[in-house]
Amino acid sequence: QGQLVESGGGLAQAGGSLTLSCVVSGRSLGSTDVAWFRQAPGKDREFVAGMAWIGGITSYADSVKGRFTISRENAKRTVYLQMNSLKPEDTALYYCAARPRSVGPRNTAGTYDDWGPGTQVTVPS
Repeated sequence: QGQLVESGGGLAQAGGSLTLSCVVSGRSLGSTDVAWFRQAPGKDREFVAGMAWIGGITSYADSVKGRFTISRENAKRTVYLQMNSLKPEDTALYYCAARPRSVGPRNTAGTYDDWGPGTQVTVPS
């Protein structure tokens, strides 16, 4: 089982930017998919972005396409979520997740077996 630790959350103005980081340990990155999910108060956890560590094929939720970018840095075993043009509706607890590499959809939370504790992003209206 791997361990994931997120960082980089905080308070940002609408239209501003934040970059979240997630360090992945205890997993073989070559056979891992990683993703970001988020959960706002009173709402279900939702998929934000995901990628295969090897190959870098990415996918995004429609609500963040063109604004958010997922990427990874092999040497640091870190996956990033660059968030631009932030909106109040982006306010949520953001989680990093990992699973064995799969050809299945990346947007299903139940297919991920490692999760970080989350980092809060707040964009006041």
